Order: sequence, then C-alpha cells, then structure tokens
Amino acid sequence: MERDMTTGAPGKIILNFTIPIFIGNMFQQLYSMVDTIIVGKFVGNEALAAVGSCGTLMFLILGFLIGLTAGFMVITSQHYGSGNMRAMRQSVASAAILSAVISVLMTLCSMLMMKQILHLMNTPEDIYQEAYGYIMVICGGIAAQVLYNLLASILRALGDSKVPLYFLILAAFLNIVLDLVFIIVFHMGAAGAALATVISQGASGILCLVYIIKKVPELHLRKEDWKFGRSMAIWQMKIGIPMALQYSITAIGTIMVQSALNMLGSLSVAGFAAANKIEQLVTQAYVAIGTTMATYCAQNTGAGRIDRVRQGFRAATVIASIYAVVTGLMAIFGGKYLTVLFVSENLPQIMELVDIYMKCIGAVFIPLAVVNIYRNGIQGMGYGLLPMMAGVAELIGRGVVALIAASRKSYVGACLANPAAWLFAGALLLIMYFSIMKKREKNSLLS
Repeated sequence: MERDMTTGAPGKIILNFTIPIFIGNMFQQLYSMVDTIIVGKFVGNEALAAVGSCGTLMFLILGFLIGLTAGFMVITSQHYGSGNMRAMRQSVASAAILSAVISVLMTLCSMLMMKQILHLMNTPEDIYQEAYGYIMVICGGIAAQVLYNLLASILRALGDSKVPLYFLILAAFLNIVLDLVFIIVFHMGAAGAALATVISQGASGILCLVYIIKKVPELHLRKEDWKFGRSMAIWQMKIGIPMALQYSITAIGTIMVQSALNMLGSLSVAGFAAANKIEQLVTQAYVAIGTTMATYCAQNTGAGRIDRVRQGFRAATVIASIYAVVTGLMAIFGGKYLTVLFVSENLPQIMELVDIYMKCIGAVFIPLAVVNIYRNGIQGMGYGLLPMMAGVAELIGRGVVALIAASRKSYVGACLANPAAWLFAGALLLIMYFSIMKKREKNSLLS
C-alpha cells in the first residue's frame, strides 16, 4: 500500500493521505479522552484534574520521542523518493537502534525525576498522588509508545497512512475495555487509565510490526542493513534531535501555562483540562496535514521536485484554512457543550471555564494551521534547526503570556497563551519558507 507522492495532483494526494492520518489521530486522542471521561465520571473532579495536570508532562516526554522518530524517518522518505532502497533500509535499521537506546534512557530519567518535576509545577496537594500514579505508569510505558510511533512513521515514510489507522482503531477499542476494567472493576483510579493507554499503544505497535514482517518486503532488513553506520546516525540525529527539541520547547511553554493554572486551584485545572480535550479533537486535522507535508516534502525533495514542494504548500494551506474557519466558528459558539462528556460535578462552573478557552483559541486556528503545515514541510525538506527556532518563538509567546497570567492569577491570561504562541511561530515560519524557496529556486537556476 506504499504510495509515490512525486507524481499526481498535489492537492488530491495531500488530502487523500491526510484523511487516514486524521482519523488515526482522532482514535489516538480517544485514548486520552476515554481516560478523561471515565476518570471524570467514575472517580471524580480531583482525579480529572490530576490527569489534566499530567497532560503537559506527557506532551513533553512523548512529544520528544514522537518528534525524534518522525525526524529519523525524513531520511527514510527521502531515500524512498529517490529510489535508493538499500539506503532506505539502512536508515530504518539505524532509526530502530537509536530509538531503542533513547527510549531506555528517557524511561529511566523521567521516572527518577518525576517527583521533583511535579513539585516544580506547583501540583495541588489534593491531586498530587493521583497525578504521580498516572504519570509514572505513562513513563514506564515509553517503550510501547515508541514502538508504535516509530513503525507508523516508517509506514508513512513509504506513503502508507492507512495501515497505522486500522491498528489504532483496534487499539482504541481495546483501550476503552481496559479503562472500564481497571477503573470500574479494579478501582485503580487514574493509574488504571494510564495502564490501559500503555497496553493499547503497545498492542498497536506489535500489530504494525507483524504487518511489516508479513506484507512489506521493502522493509525486510538484511544482515548488512543492521551494521551501525556513524554517518547515517549523525544525519538522522541532526534532523531528529531538533524536531524532538521543538516538541520539548513547546511542552516547556505549556508546562509554564499549567503551573499558572495550578495556582488557581483544582477547579480551574479541571476546566482547562476538559477544554484541552475538546481542542485536541478539533485540531487533530492540523497535526495530520502537518504529518502529510513532512512525507510529501521529503519524497519530492529526494526526487528533486522543488516545484511540487511549492505546489504542495499552497494546496495544504488552502485546505487547512477552509477547515480552520469552519471549526473555529464551531469552537466559539458550540465547543462548551462538549463539557458534559468529561465532568459530572460542578458542570456550570466548568462549562463557563471551557467556554472562555474555546473563544480564545477559535479565532486563531489559521495561524495554528500555518504552524503545522510549514514547520513539518520544512522539516521534510531536510531542515532541522530552522523549525526548532519556530519552537523557540512559540516558547517566547506562550511563556511571556503564562508569566503574566501567573502574576495576575488570571485564567483568561492562561487561555491566551496558546494563541500568542501560534501567532509568533506562524509568522516566523512563513518568513523561513519564502527564504528557503527563494534560495532553492536560485540554486536550481544556477545548476
């Protein structure tokens, strides 16, 4: 089911590739959403706030690993686009070795430092134990998360976005069953929700591995492919590390926002957590089209088709902007009503908090679309450091607003942190894109 993205209408290719990723991302969000719904309904608002307070930490840890594996696969996709299958297999083997080593180190470091991190985040005492139990299980399951994300990235690098979707759907249903069993039957609380997520993610990773072994001969690695190549590893790290740090930089800003919220008490944390879950549902399309652009730009860059890269950016921007207008209006006028999915206590107060957040973000979905499309597309072209600078811009925008919100103990201020980050980063990425394309076209004319 591999797809060559170097031929055909760019808009059609991008849309067809994005839709399965979008659906897959929605099911991946279903993991955490089901956790939130069942915890909020059957354990209580304090447990809901505990899970919500860990969301930024999960993004910091897992986002780093997702960025890393996605960065490794840029090279795989470029080799696939150029038709160099031997180098493509070697890049896959190298990525597997690097991912295994880094996931072990991340597991150890995160579990050893977690108590100090939660204290630094001003985690409220009434939710501390639930939060600690939840995040420690997530950290213990880092390997399961890496397994799925690496294998799914490999398949997408070869143009297959449908198979990872199928396995995520199965895993999402498994997650629902395990949530009910661990939380309602065994009364494991927030930690039970985390365990269900880890097991489900691991199952989807194993299914991807079985599929690759049975159905994708291009990825059947030979003995010589496993020979560790220093130059290949350095090349992958030059792209993977900046992409991973970009996620981490974003997460650091989000942690600053969470720290500001924690000073307002568990009710504000619960409201913001519910609003974040609704936001993540709406914005998964931007993440999906960004993932598509990374593969599309990598394959076409590998094939030397810079003209198609430009066409792809234009088509993706149009598609995402239309979606941004529609979903922005939905978020502003109707987003708050989804609050009933997540809470059973203090519903009017929490719905009011959710409504404030939805109104703050709904007006700036186009800048968010720009961030995802241009950041991932530039990464797909082989640039690692430049998109990371956009992450720094996000950190500045989000961090400054979060500090102001913390000093004034303002919930509205915390809600404005993300819009500020998207505006700063989006503007910088557009400047980068036009500069890169101008340089590329100049070099093409000279050659």
